[in-house]
This record gives sequence, C-alpha cells and structure tokens, in this order.
Amino acid sequence: MDCNHLARQVPWVSPSEQSPNLDKTDLLEFNKVFPDIVRDFTDTGRHLDVPRATKWFAKVLQYNMTGGKRNRGLAVLQSYRLLAKNQKPSREDLHLATIMGWCLEMLHTSLLMTQDTVEQADTRRGKPCWYLASDLVSNAGVALNDASFVETGIYQLLKMHFKDKPYYVDVLELFHDVSHKAIMGQVMDTETRADKSLQQFTMERYKIITKYRTAYHTFQMPVSLALYMAGVRDEETHRQAKTILMEMGQFYQVLADYLNCYGDPELTGRVGTDVEDGKCTWLSVVTIQRASEPQLQLLQECYGSKHPENVAKVKQLYNILGLPSTYKTYEEQTYALLCTQIQQITRGLPHKLFFNFLQKVYAKDAYIL
Repeated sequence: MDCNHLARQVPWVSPSEQSPNLDKTDLLEFNKVFPDIVRDFTDTGRHLDVPRATKWFAKVLQYNMTGGKRNRGLAVLQSYRLLAKNQKPSREDLHLATIMGWCLEMLHTSLLMTQDTVEQADTRRGKPCWYLASDLVSNAGVALNDASFVETGIYQLLKMHFKDKPYYVDVLELFHDVSHKAIMGQVMDTETRADKSLQQFTMERYKIITKYRTAYHTFQMPVSLALYMAGVRDEETHRQAKTILMEMGQFYQVLADYLNCYGDPELTGRVGTDVEDGKCTWLSVVTIQRASEPQLQLLQECYGSKHPENVAKVKQLYNILGLPSTYKTYEEQTYALLCTQIQQITRGLPHKLFFNFLQKVYAKDAYIL
C-alpha cells in the first residue's frame, strides 16, 4: 500500500481551517511556558529545604520533556479555545490552559520514561532514553524513581495554579483515574508480549491494551480537561465526546501499527521494531486470525526475534495474508464511520473540535503524535 495514501489531506477541512501556521504559533507559545514550569518547581523546592532534589528534578524535566511534538498538551489549549469561544477567554485563561497542557505532557513523559526503562528501549525523542543517560543516571532504578518524580510533580503544579478553580477536583480525579488506567495498559501489554505462544494475541486483548495504554490519555483526556476548564460538567456531553475520542484512539493505534511495519522511516521518523519487540499489534492479531497451522507455527517461531531473517519471514507472511489490502479497507470504513459519528454529535460540541483530532490522526505525521 502506498504511504502517500495514508498521508493525504483530510478532504472536509478547507485550507483556511487547516491553519498550519496557527499550530506553529501555538507550539512556540506553548514552549515559552516550559521554563516557567521548571521555575515553579525550583522555587517550591527552595521552600522545602531540598535544593539538591530540586536541582535534580530540573535536570529530569529538561532532559525528558524537550523534543516531541507536544500534540497532547497543545490539544488541551486548542480544545479549550474552541469550547470557550463564546466566553471570550482572557490571556490568563489561555495561559492556564497551557499550564494544564504541560501537566498532561508531564503525565505522558512519566509513562514513556517507565515504558522505556521496562522495555529497555534505546532512544526517545532523538536522544538516549533516560535510563541510558549514563553521565546522569546510575541505574534503571533511579530512572523509574524519576518517572514517579515527574508524575507526582503534576499534582504540585495543579495545586499551585488551579487550587481555587471550580474544576480543580474534577481535574485531580481525572489525572488520578487516567494515570491508573495507563499503568494498567502497560501491565497488559507487558504480560501479552511475554506470551511466546501468542495465545493472548486476540483482538479483544489488543483493543483493551490500546484503550488503556493510549486512547485515554492521548485522545479523551485533552478534551475532558478542556471541557472542565470551560465549565462543562454535563455527563452526557462528556460521554458523547469520550465515545468518539476513544474510537479515534483505536484508529490511531491501528494506523501506528501499520506504519511501524510499512511506513517510510523518512516520513514516520523512526524504524519500526514491533515485530522484533514481540508487540501485540493489529497486524499480528489479524495474522493469527487468518493463519493456517503451518503459518501460525512460523509466526510463533519468528515473532519477537531480533534476527533480520525471522523479521523478514513475519513481514512476508503479512503480505501473503493480504494485510495491506485489509488495512486499507479498515481505514476507509473507520474513517467514514467516525465522520458520521462526528456529524451526529449534539450537546453543542463543536464538530470542528473532533475533525481537528481526526485530521491529525489521518495526516502523515500521526505516527509520532
């Protein structure tokens, strides 16, 4: 399947609405706040009489939270701007939405730090993973502690800036809930990868892993945070938003799985290693559903192997079973279904909010969201 098919522009968005310059401006403004975030923790540390720990935390943040596309954090700001449009948010309101976005970026970073350490990954955001930064980190245990350091920092930041806001408790509960779900997703993923018989590689298991590990904090959470900040607590509104956003999370993960195998590294920004890592992916699950006994035995022997010839055999099996064609059908059908669901949204939720999310998923850079 031609990667250009995946990279095409979403047809319903007019050129004026795509606003790439707006995204760049938002990113610049978003990044300008990061030194203030670090300073908040530094100033707090002075009062707690732990200057060495505070200095270390600054290093942890500066190393691990630089780089990346900031799409989760930016989504909080951009979603709030759309949802609060009629309220004419002030510069201070938008600044608070930016800080909230950084809180979400801290959650994502803490999850990545844990994931990279457990999975013994090599690089993240163009540099060695934190546990491999030998001049700074002495062992993996330190790296895992630092991941917890980043996560607990979220709640200090929320207290500093949002303690007197009416949505403070809602936001606290959301961070606690989604953090817990993301960890459960990592546990499920790790357990599934350890199953060399591939018996746990089912579509049901795959969807659960995607739901908990990715969809909640990448898709639902930015909009839920923005809704609370805009004063929207109506349960049905949150339910409608969550339903569509969780579907987008599944769509995004299937796309990421496909590009990990078939995408051009020049476009995706990385060389895919899902087969070598033994990851439970959409491709592996569909292969198991379709494979004959000899093909299943080959997959069991080769999947999760680091040897190039075994990886090649797995990818050849994907082609024999017609997975590129199957993916194209899935992509087109899911895309159409999501468009229909967005058009059916009520409760005053702006359709553009969800189309913007879908555009990011469907664009060529979705893989590195």
